[in-house]
Parts: sequence; structure tokens; C-alpha cells
Amino acid sequence: MQARLQKILSQAGVASRRAAEKLIADGRVTVNGVTVREMGTKADPALDDIRVDGRRVKGPERHRYILLNKPAGYVTTRSDPQRRPTVIDLLRGVREYVYPVGRLDYDTEGLLLLTNDGDLAARLTHPRHGVERTYEARVAGIPDEDDLERLRRGIPLDGRRTLPADVVLVYPRRGGESVLRLTIREGRKRQVRRMCEAVGHPVRALRRVRIGPLEDRTIEPGQWRELTAQEVAALRRASRPRPAGASPRVERSR
Repeated sequence: MQARLQKILSQAGVASRRAAEKLIADGRVTVNGVTVREMGTKADPALDDIRVDGRRVKGPERHRYILLNKPAGYVTTRSDPQRRPTVIDLLRGVREYVYPVGRLDYDTEGLLLLTNDGDLAARLTHPRHGVERTYEARVAGIPDEDDLERLRRGIPLDGRRTLPADVVLVYPRRGGESVLRLTIREGRKRQVRRMCEAVGHPVRALRRVRIGPLEDRTIEPGQWRELTAQEVAALRRASRPRPAGASPRVERSR
């Protein structure tokens, strides 16, 4: 059965749909020996010879769903031109071609999902689905109620205001610092850090503690585990498109 090339590459575990589109645009994909650059091109993986960088694309792999507690000092990518450690280096024993769903900054810690399920990855990262991410930020100073309300309403970044966020002052710390818990529903570059800096309380340390329904504080930094079938099902429910004006669905895992 024919399907769009980016979907075939995603289902085969080669890359996410967005990354597959870049592979096509860069001329790295061929179908029956012909380089393809047009996004709407379709092929039949059972009949056509589909290759990326000369290597034939095999059928879909067994889907893997991995929850990693990313330490600081790792980049969220499969490879890095600067040869810094990547999150893939932490996945010893994983033979499938998995890739990160979204990103965490080099200095940011916390939960990161990796998978080779391109359909689910695309749904989790698409802004219209509004899948929540919760962070705990250690910030300079102690934000007052006006600062917190500005964060909740949204901060103008790059000419566009961030979506409304849930923000709670967890507790002040010694040394003129405090801890905030922020839940956002979009994934702009360095968003939490830039939001906090905009209200005068730059982030000193940042950790993601929840992705949609997934929350697990038992995983040590650098360690990972497989998701359960129930957790995968909860992620699928959380990433379904919502009717306009509907409230975000919140399901808690362990």
C-alpha cells in the first residue's frame, strides 16, 4: 500500500516525520534509484526500493517507548558535531533506532521520551495538541505575585506571547533563590528559561518532571525504563486533538 515517504521513514524507525522531511529535502532519499525531494511523493514499502544515504529502508521495527531521566551535560540528539555526549549514549542495550521526542537543553535535566513510533512522536510535538510539560526551576530571587501572574498570562517571545501556563511558587530557598513549578503547553526554544528571565528571575537549574501523563521520580539521572502499555495508551489519549476551547486532559502515571 502506498504512503507518503516521510510516513514510511517514520514507521520504519529511520527518523521522526519532521526529520524525515529534512532527509527528503536534502536529497538523501531515493526511490527505485531516483532521488526524491518532493514532500508529497508516495511509495509502497513492499514493492519499491527505498533508501536513505544508500541504505535500504526495512519494514517497521518493533516499537520502543523509553522514558529517560536525562542528566545535565548531554545533548538531546542522536549525534553531535561537537562530539558532546548525547542521550543515545545512555541507552545501552537498545538496538532499535529510537530518537528523542522534543528536546531538553544541554544544561537541563529530567524526563525525556525516546521512541521509534513516528506517529506518536509527531502528535506529542505538534503545538495544536497542547500536551503538557511540567518543569521545576530553581531561580534567582523570589518572584512576587505580579511576576507569577505575568508568567501565567504569557510572556512575549520573538513577537508572540506564550500560551497561558500554570505557575506555582513551591518554596523559597536560602541564598536568595526559590523553586517554581511551571506547566507549559508548547515547546519553544529555551522557553522556560526565557520566560523566567523576562520577569527578572533567571533560571539557575531546570528539571522536567512530567510529560503529559508521565511522571516518575524513581528513575535516577542517566537511567531509563520502558513505558508500560497503559502509559503508552495514556500518551495516545493525551495527544489526541482537542476541540477548540477544551481544557487540557491531565492523566497521572506513577
